[in-house]
Amino acid sequence: MNRTALCVLAHPDDAEFLCAGTLARLKKEHGWAIHVATMTPGDCGSAEHGPDEIARIRRAEGKAAAEAIGAIYHCLEERDLRVIYSENALEKVTRLVNAVAAQVVFTHSPDDYHLDHEQTSKIVRAATFAAPIPNFLHGRHLHPPVAHIPHLFYCDPLEGSDAFGRPIVPGFRIDISAVIADKARMLECHESQRAWLRAHHGVDNLVDSMREWGAAQGAHAGVPFAEGYRQHLGHSYPKNNVLADLLGSV
Repeated sequence: MNRTALCVLAHPDDAEFLCAGTLARLKKEHGWAIHVATMTPGDCGSAEHGPDEIARIRRAEGKAAAEAIGAIYHCLEERDLRVIYSENALEKVTRLVNAVAAQVVFTHSPDDYHLDHEQTSKIVRAATFAAPIPNFLHGRHLHPPVAHIPHLFYCDPLEGSDAFGRPIVPGFRIDISAVIADKARMLECHESQRAWLRAHHGVDNLVDSMREWGAAQGAHAGVPFAEGYRQHLGHSYPKNNVLADLLGSV
């Protein structure tokens, strides 16, 4: 069994909020290879730096955060607020799934507060379906197609609700209490985001916000900290919950 997990999320620091604890556990407890990808380099995420400079800073922060748990960072070089389901974006993600031979893929909730997140979710869903199909990139493959559709998991939307504020309840939760310090250390690498989120989102401390959300999910499960997920179970996707099998669900 190939033991590789790939998360494809919209922006640098999304993984650290949403699924880094689970990634850290897969790495620490089972020796999985971990890849963290962002659709964009966060080029709109600053009121101080221009897009090229903040993109350079945020790529470096994403790389440092991934390396904090022994993971590899990738940027797919789309642009903030311009993540759109398109042939080019779909090919980029499909190529990455095949390049790393991902068995498990994480992405955003299909319903979220940010359209970049929702578009990323759709692109990743399509890419996991396309990755094993030889004719999708016929004659243009850089890596062999994966043998089968990977397991696909949707992370919680930010603050656990859709664009109308309606709760989106996880299908299951993973206890991340033992790795919450690793998750915080990863998020602390995103230093450039503290000032931006304070100005634009009204969030004063990234790490405190992450811990509060993890504690809220943990409270539902009777553990200090947890991350919530839903598994894509549509036709032809794997039906066994490999995360629960490996890490236990709470």
